[in-house]
Amino acid sequence: MLHYALVFLVIAIIAAIFGFGGIAGTAAGIAKILFIVFLILAIISFFRGRGPRV
Repeated sequence: MLHYALVFLVIAIIAAIFGFGGIAGTAAGIAKILFIVFLILAIISFFRGRGPRV
């Protein structure tokens, strides 16, 4: 998930450099959403832990 967020961030930066504002904004929005989803899943997995060890 984090990998895809970084890919979309790079696409947004490259599109912004070349002047494609609409594509850059869309890619940045997707990267932001994917990063937030990644953070939520990481926090959930951190608090759930691995369970009791047997």
